[in-house]
Amino acid sequence: MATTKAKPRRQANVWVENIKTIVYAGLIAIGVRTFLFEPFNIPSGSMIPTLLVGDYLFVSKYSYGYSRYSLPFSPPLFSGRIFGSLPHRGDVVVFKYPRDTSIDYIKRIVGLPGDHIQMKQGVLYVNGQPAPRQSEGDYLADNDGIKVMSRLYHEALPGGVTHDILKERDDGWVNNTQEYVVPPDHVFAMGDNRDNSADSRFMDGVGFVPLENLVGRAEVIFFSIDATYPWWEFWEWPFEIRWNRILKLVH
Repeated sequence: MATTKAKPRRQANVWVENIKTIVYAGLIAIGVRTFLFEPFNIPSGSMIPTLLVGDYLFVSKYSYGYSRYSLPFSPPLFSGRIFGSLPHRGDVVVFKYPRDTSIDYIKRIVGLPGDHIQMKQGVLYVNGQPAPRQSEGDYLADNDGIKVMSRLYHEALPGGVTHDILKERDDGWVNNTQEYVVPPDHVFAMGDNRDNSADSRFMDGVGFVPLENLVGRAEVIFFSIDATYPWWEFWEWPFEIRWNRILKLVH
C-alpha cells in the first residue's frame, strides 16, 4: 500500500529534469549565437542584387573576433576586439550603426584602414585605381516597393574579389564624391545597390565604420521569402518561398 507515495516524487523529478533541459538548451543557443552564428534578415533593398528583402541568413560571429557587440544586448564589459582580425575587401558584413548601435546594418566592405576611396562618374576608385565593371544588362529592382529599372554590372575589387552591383545613374554627388581616407581601426562600407544605399559615403550618417562595431560576416542564406501576399493568405506561402536562394552562399 505504501507504493502510492512515490508518485508525487517521480513527478517532481520529471519537472526538475524538464527545467534543466530547457536551461541547458537556452545556454547552448546563447553560446552558438554569441560565438558561432547569428541569424539576420534583410529588411531593405540596399544590397540588391546580392541580398533581397526577405532573405534570412547566418552571420559568422568568429570571423573578425569578438567585441561587446558580439554579446546579447551589447553590455559594455570591454572595448575593442578579442582575437580581432581585419575583414577582407569584398566581405559582406553586419555591423552596428555608429550613430545608434541598437540598429544593425549590412553592407560590403570596399575600404580598409588607410585606403583612399572615391566615386567618379559612378565608378568606384580604391587607392587611385578604378574597380573595373562589366555591364550585364538591365535589372528590375524592387526598392522598398517601388519598381526601378537599373543596370546590372559585374565589379572587380582590388585583390580579385568580384561581385554584382546595381546602378541607376552615374551622375549626382553620390557618384562623384570627395576622396575619403579611411582612418585607423575603421572600414568603409557600401551597398551593392549603389544609388539606393545609405552607407559610408554619407559622413553625417553611417560614415566610417569602427572595427569594434562589426558583428560578423554574412555566410549563407538559409531561407528566403517574397512576401507579396498578406500573411493570413497561408495558402500562398509555398509559392512565395524563393527555393532557388535557400542555402545560397553570400559573396
